Amino acid sequence: MNSNKKTARIAGVLYLFVGIFGGFAEGFVDPKMYVAGNAAATAANVIANPGLIRMGVVAHLLDGTFFVFLAMTLYSLLHQVNKSVARAMLILVALATGIICLNAVFQFEALRVATDGTYAAAFGTAGSHALVLLLLDAQHYGTLIAQVFFGLWLIPLGYLGLKSGLFPRWLSLVLILGGVCYLVDLLTAFLVPDFGQIIHPFIITPSAIAEISMVLYLLVIGVRAEKPVEPVQRGGSLSEKS
Repeated sequence: MNSNKKTARIAGVLYLFVGIFGGFAEGFVDPKMYVAGNAAATAANVIANPGLIRMGVVAHLLDGTFFVFLAMTLYSLLHQVNKSVARAMLILVALATGIICLNAVFQFEALRVATDGTYAAAFGTAGSHALVLLLLDAQHYGTLIAQVFFGLWLIPLGYLGLKSGLFPRWLSLVLILGGVCYLVDLLTAFLVPDFGQIIHPFIITPSAIAEISMVLYLLVIGVRAEKPVEPVQRGGSLSEKS
């Protein structure tokens, strides 16, 4: 049990780093740079903040790195429950991480296009600005696509937590709900984008609650303590039999 608690707390620290670096990159840097449908404004943001873009790229890469180590740590904690489900969790995280790292390439290339006069000379100012927007468009929608795996990995994690008994039942169920909400948010963003923008703040809330709760539980408690099993006495007490 002490070993499980230690492993869980290591996972909590890694999950916290995922939240910090991912939140900085996706919650602060990306929205500050990207203006959908406005090439001039997007390029101007990139040109004015080259250092912030570089920090965002590094944050994306660190986010992906810690995400992989988080999944490996949780696998070591939960694989005895169901190896197939635990492996599925690892694969989903690996896919999400691959997309995150690829998106960072698009963001870095947008910085190079915006700040290298070669592209403006070749395509004109408007053309280079349009190319910057295209690269950040690719990053933006790539992040949305990665959300498939951000959501799907929470479902096997919740299932393993539920079956193992290492986490409270409510937390495991909230993780599964959070994974489903990620998927619903993604589908509405692509299929009915206007409606998706309306429901986004509401549909993403259970996902945020699930992940924050998991981080806090891992850091503060680790795993649930196992209750000792008392021996069953049949036909009277042990003292009577002796």
